[in-house]
Amino acid sequence: MTTETTTGAATSEAAPTITETAPAASYEAAIERLEQIIARLDSNQAGLRETLELCGEGRGLIEFAANELDAVGRGLEELKLDELIQRLESDPPA
Repeated sequence: MTTETTTGAATSEAAPTITETAPAASYEAAIERLEQIIARLDSNQAGLRETLELCGEGRGLIEFAANELDAVGRGLEELKLDELIQRLESDPPA
Protein backbone atom coordinates (compact mmCIF):
# COMPACT_ATOMS: atom_id res chain seq x y z
CA MET A 1 0.00 0.00 0.00
CA THR A 2 1.26 3.52 -0.77
CA THR A 3 0.39 6.58 1.27
CA GLU A 4 1.23 10.20 0.78
CA THR A 5 3.11 12.19 3.44
CA THR A 6 2.46 15.83 4.27
CA THR A 7 5.25 16.80 1.88
CA GLY A 8 3.54 14.96 -0.96
CA ALA A 9 6.16 12.17 -1.14
CA ALA A 10 4.83 8.65 -1.43
CA THR A 11 5.88 6.09 1.14
CA SER A 12 5.40 2.38 1.08
CA GLU A 13 3.75 0.47 3.92
CA ALA A 14 4.01 -3.26 4.45
CA ALA A 15 0.86 -5.25 3.81
CA PRO A 16 -0.92 -6.38 6.95
CA THR A 17 0.07 -9.82 8.18
CA ILE A 18 -1.48 -12.31 10.53
CA THR A 19 -1.18 -10.83 13.98
CA GLU A 20 0.20 -12.75 16.89
CA THR A 21 -1.65 -12.28 20.11
CA ALA A 22 -0.19 -12.38 23.59
CA PRO A 23 -0.49 -15.76 25.25
CA ALA A 24 -3.43 -16.20 27.57
CA ALA A 25 -2.75 -15.25 31.18
CA SER A 26 -4.90 -18.08 32.52
CA TYR A 27 -7.05 -21.01 31.53
CA GLU A 28 -10.13 -18.89 32.22
CA ALA A 29 -8.87 -16.07 29.98
CA ALA A 30 -8.14 -18.57 27.20
CA ILE A 31 -11.65 -20.01 27.40
CA GLU A 32 -13.22 -16.54 27.42
CA ARG A 33 -11.26 -15.55 24.30
CA LEU A 34 -12.19 -18.83 22.60
CA GLU A 35 -15.85 -18.06 23.24
CA GLN A 36 -15.37 -14.64 21.63
CA ILE A 37 -13.68 -16.22 18.61
CA ILE A 38 -16.46 -18.78 18.22
CA ALA A 39 -19.12 -16.06 18.45
CA ARG A 40 -17.34 -14.02 15.75
CA LEU A 41 -17.02 -17.03 13.46
CA ASP A 42 -20.64 -18.03 14.07
CA SER A 43 -21.78 -14.52 13.10
CA ASN A 44 -20.56 -15.15 9.53
CA GLN A 45 -19.27 -11.56 9.44
CA ALA A 46 -15.55 -12.39 9.44
CA GLY A 47 -13.83 -12.23 6.10
CA LEU A 48 -11.48 -14.89 4.81
CA ARG A 49 -8.31 -13.34 6.24
CA GLU A 50 -9.90 -12.66 9.62
CA THR A 51 -11.27 -16.22 9.73
CA LEU A 52 -7.77 -17.57 9.13
CA GLU A 53 -6.35 -15.36 11.87
CA LEU A 54 -9.09 -16.32 14.32
CA CYS A 55 -8.62 -20.03 13.61
CA GLY A 56 -4.87 -19.73 14.20
CA GLU A 57 -5.42 -17.86 17.45
CA GLY A 58 -8.03 -20.37 18.52
CA ARG A 59 -5.70 -23.28 17.87
CA GLY A 60 -3.04 -21.71 20.07
CA LEU A 61 -5.58 -21.07 22.83
CA ILE A 62 -6.83 -24.66 22.66
CA GLU A 63 -3.26 -25.96 22.96
CA PHE A 64 -2.66 -23.64 25.94
CA ALA A 65 -5.88 -24.74 27.65
CA ALA A 66 -5.10 -28.42 27.06
CA ASN A 67 -1.63 -27.99 28.58
CA GLU A 68 -3.15 -26.23 31.60
CA LEU A 69 -5.61 -29.10 32.09
CA ASP A 70 -2.79 -31.64 31.80
CA ALA A 71 -0.77 -29.76 34.42
CA VAL A 72 -3.73 -29.67 36.80
CA GLY A 73 -4.33 -33.39 36.21
CA ARG A 74 -0.70 -34.18 37.04
CA GLY A 75 -1.00 -32.07 40.18
CA LEU A 76 -4.08 -34.01 41.27
CA GLU A 77 -2.31 -37.33 40.65
CA GLU A 78 0.61 -36.17 42.79
CA LEU A 79 -1.79 -35.18 45.58
CA LYS A 80 -3.40 -38.60 45.51
CA LEU A 81 0.02 -40.27 45.67
CA ASP A 82 1.02 -38.07 48.61
CA GLU A 83 -2.20 -39.00 50.43
CA LEU A 84 -1.60 -42.69 49.79
CA ILE A 85 1.96 -42.47 51.08
CA GLN A 86 0.78 -40.69 54.23
CA ARG A 87 -1.90 -43.32 54.86
CA LEU A 88 0.57 -46.17 54.34
CA GLU A 89 3.10 -44.57 56.65
CA SER A 90 0.55 -43.85 59.40
CA ASP A 91 -1.23 -47.23 59.21
CA PRO A 92 1.49 -49.92 59.23
CA PRO A 93 0.32 -53.38 58.18
CA ALA A 94 -0.89 -55.60 61.06
